[in-house]
Formats: sequence, C-alpha cells, structure tokens
Amino acid sequence: MQTKETRIFDPAVGFGAIRNLAEVTDATVALRNNQWWMCAAGQVIGSEQTHLLSASLPAGSPLRAEGWQLIAEPCDVTKVEILADNSGKRTWDGKGGRHCPSHVRGWDPNQEKWVERIYYAGAAEFLWGPYTIGYLEWDGRQWVDRPEPVFASTEDWEHGSVYEPNLIYADGKWKMWYASGSNQDDYIVQGYAESLDGRTGWRARRQFAEDSLKVFDFSVARAPDGYEAVYSRIWLKHTPPPPETGLWSCKASEIYPSLAQWSEPVQILNAEDKGWHTGPWKPSLQLDATQPERRMVFFDGVYRTSDPGPFPFVFTQGCLEF
Repeated sequence: MQTKETRIFDPAVGFGAIRNLAEVTDATVALRNNQWWMCAAGQVIGSEQTHLLSASLPAGSPLRAEGWQLIAEPCDVTKVEILADNSGKRTWDGKGGRHCPSHVRGWDPNQEKWVERIYYAGAAEFLWGPYTIGYLEWDGRQWVDRPEPVFASTEDWEHGSVYEPNLIYADGKWKMWYASGSNQDDYIVQGYAESLDGRTGWRARRQFAEDSLKVFDFSVARAPDGYEAVYSRIWLKHTPPPPETGLWSCKASEIYPSLAQWSEPVQILNAEDKGWHTGPWKPSLQLDATQPERRMVFFDGVYRTSDPGPFPFVFTQGCLEF
C-alpha cells in the first residue's frame, strides 16, 4: 500500500496571517457549495475554552492536503473567525469548550427539509470532560447553536461521558458513533446510536466495539460498493504504545451496528514518532470522486514539547493519503 503523510497545521510552523491561535486539531471535512471546507477545534490565545473554527481550499479546487487556509474574522485578518461563539456563558459547553466536531447533512422530518449540522462534544466546567453532545445548524447565513445538548450518557458502560461523535445520514436515519468513558481513567468504549431527526428518540444504542480495542473514533464514508470506515485505536498509558495503536481501515456492504460485522481491518498508520505526530486519532475519511482508488484521511497528531508545565504536548493536524 502506498501512503503519503502531510502536515497541515502545527504551531511550530505557524498559522499564516492568523496570530491569535495556539493550536488547531479535530478536523471534519466536507464539500460545501463546490468548495472543500474544514471545521476544526482550536485553542485561541487568551481564552481557556476550546472553540470551533474553519478553514478551506480555494473554490473549485480538488481535494488535497496542501493549501488549506484558516478563515479569519471579516474585519481582522490576524484573528481566526469563531463559529457560534458562546463566550463561556452556557451551562453545558461553556467553560470546558467545544471539541471533536463532525459535519453531516441529513433530513429533519420536523422541519421537513434537508439541514446541515456540526455535531460536537461540550464540557460544562473542564477541558477534559465529562461531555455531552450537541450541534450547530446552518441557517443559510451562519451557524446557530442549540441551547441544550441532544445526546447524553444514559448507560452504565458509558461511565457518565459521551464525546468524539462521528455521524452519517443513511437509510433515513442519523447514525452516530461516539466514544464514552474517560481518558483519565484509561477507559474508552465506542458506542453506536441512531435517530430519525438527529435530536431526539435515540435508539439501537449499544456498545459498538470491545472496550479492550480502545476504539476512539469511527469515521464512515459512502463508497461505490457500500461503506468504508477509518477508525483510531489509542493508547493512554505512560508506556510505549503497542503495535496496534493507530488508524485502521475496514468496509461493509451496509452500515452495521457492531465492528465485528465489518470487514477484517487493515492498519494504515501506526503510532511511530514522525516528529510532528505520534499516535494518530480523530480521522475524517474522504473519498475522491476523480480518483476512485484514492483515499484521504485527515487526522490529529501530538508531540511532546520542552514545556515543564502539566501538559507538555502540542496538537497538530495532518492528512494521510493511501
């Protein structure tokens, strides 16, 4: 298998004209109005919250790893534009910020129209959770946030926190994969649920993968012969990661609610230290219609810094082509 890795955003390289960003991570990529667009999470200098922001390729450009430009405020090109800024005033996603966005377009039977949403995990008090899941919805001019979450932990195996949502609209349903548990407790379980409107009545709720696999994200895309997915397996202990840590690819003729029903997975990226990333996670899988055999996976990376503080790491954003 031929692969190529490209670094997209890294604080060590800088963010072009943007001067108020500390780091960019958690990309979700979509084609909107003939333009490839990315929603990501970012740490704004001077703010304790994690915010949602965006970047894009030039209109009409084919999908590629190079050339992404962060979208700045209309009146100040040195400041990144925040999507639906809440200024920390809301109870469920205020102080802890907004994380791990997932873009999806689907049918809302209540509004009787197709809608465009960005689902994300919000934390009420702390950056590290616990989390619930909500979304922003595009009203034709701007992203509008909901006043309350739409998905929260209800099962014992979720350990009170749900996050890392990845959604697709298929077969008349909003289908979501999500992480549950706690990084701090080294307990990660991948869950699955579905809803007719993406807001209420979540059903078929179940554990999608064995907790021993430590599946953190599961990104699904339509393919000519069904569906393909890329998922991450993470390692949270302070020991060298095992060989299975990294990104894996699998496929299925239809969407199944259990990982065991998908094809035998193939590892496409391991946790080897590449300098600007180790232990990749948060994949966003995209298929290139102009090159049917080509796959692009936008992913998160991390590397250690010399900072003596409590978190001596930096998050990065990259792309794997295979």
